[in-house]
Amino acid sequence: MAHKVAFLTAGGFAPCLSSAVGALIEKYSVVSPETEIIAYKHGYQGLLTGDYITVTDTIRRNASRLHLYGGSPIGNSRVKLTNAKNLVARGLCAEGENPLKKAADRLEADGVDILHTIGGDDTNTTAADLAAYLAEHGYGLTVVGLPKTVDNDIIPIRQSLGADTAADQGAHFAQNVIAEHNASARQLIIHEVMGRHCGWLTAATAQKYRAWLDQCEWLPEIGLSRDAWEVHGVYVPEMEIDIAAESVRLRQVMDKVGNVNLFLSEGAGVETIVQELEARGEEVLRDAFGHIRLETINPGAWFAKQFASMIGAEKVLVQKSGYFSRSAPANPYDLALIKEMADFAVDCALQGISGVIGNDEEDKNTLKAIAFTRIAGGKAFDTGEAWFQQLLDEIGQTHTH
Repeated sequence: MAHKVAFLTAGGFAPCLSSAVGALIEKYSVVSPETEIIAYKHGYQGLLTGDYITVTDTIRRNASRLHLYGGSPIGNSRVKLTNAKNLVARGLCAEGENPLKKAADRLEADGVDILHTIGGDDTNTTAADLAAYLAEHGYGLTVVGLPKTVDNDIIPIRQSLGADTAADQGAHFAQNVIAEHNASARQLIIHEVMGRHCGWLTAATAQKYRAWLDQCEWLPEIGLSRDAWEVHGVYVPEMEIDIAAESVRLRQVMDKVGNVNLFLSEGAGVETIVQELEARGEEVLRDAFGHIRLETINPGAWFAKQFASMIGAEKVLVQKSGYFSRSAPANPYDLALIKEMADFAVDCALQGISGVIGNDEEDKNTLKAIAFTRIAGGKAFDTGEAWFQQLLDEIGQTHTH
């Protein structure tokens, strides 16, 4: 049977999108070279507008080049097919038009019978809405998702594509930022890491950064000391932060070492910050999915304000690694994971099996097509993980689990 396949990438970037597109093209070119392939531009936006790229023979022959780059060659957007009001406001649907029907009709008009969605929980829950609509109305399409998110917070998937690379890149970013600790005396450096609800990326970034510290050679006699480059605190949404108690501890670090370096998840303390803003009558902006736009409330700056005076900081530096990390090309670990999942995604698609590909934590980490109805975001980071508890012990941070 001849197939016509469509891809789309959606949501925020992660270091896997370009490579995932490349891996899907490579797999189809081997096992089903007669299959037509198109790629909708800017995710569900391109699906609604009928804007797509045709995957030509030239693209097929050179698909391996996509593994060398970050970002997404076909473009992303944040579009929720069940948020009709937002889509009307953006000119993507007419008033009274059903976006799910418009998307389904576009797929049918384009002759697509297999759709691959590459994205996080929002992308794949939107794919779930679309898949359900397609099945209910007899469109006969197979929808197979690939899981990407730097947060590594998709339920019930063990490891999201791109998350390990993002942690690597965040650690590299921190190497240069923390070198700033001697730019002035008594400096507080806050490295703000992506992670709306989940602290996995912050914790993994700190772990990888400390692994780099383990490999370094120091010369404390002239001031090149690991103590000054060390991670002095790691704060994630899953942990309560006793700012008063931490300030006492960090004041001691500042007095002894001369600087303090903190790794902060952007989602840590958000509820408190939002309550403060709303109590002052300030509007808290949200995206099409209802998520707080974290860049508008600036958690790093808020924490800096809380800590600075209490620990006697003379200068504060807040640096965010998010866009640096999420737009990187995939590392070797992720390249292998992308290939494994993309190959399996194509096999499932050709068998007519819909779902999101991943290692199912609720089924012995078996790689399979997980039903869309089981996909959700906001998987919490388990702060009781032995490696994270050891990290906190080594840096002297009080913790409970």
